[in-house]
Amino acid sequence: MTSPTLTRPELTAADRCDRCGAAAQVRAILRTGGELLFCGHHGREYESKLKEQEADLQR
Repeated sequence: MTSPTLTRPELTAADRCDRCGAAAQVRAILRTGGELLFCGHHGREYESKLKEQEADLQR
C-alpha cells in the first residue's frame, strides 16, 4: 500500500520570498509540514542548513 502524497502548486509570480519579499524561486518543505519560500539568492544562502534539517527543496 502506498501513502498518498500531497502535491503543492507550482510557484507563481504572486509567491514572495519569506526573507526579503522578492519573487520566490524555491519552496522548502519542512519535516514538520510547514513551508518556507525563498528567492534564488536566499535559497542558495540557506540551502545547506535546510538540507541539514532534511527539508524537501522544490525549484
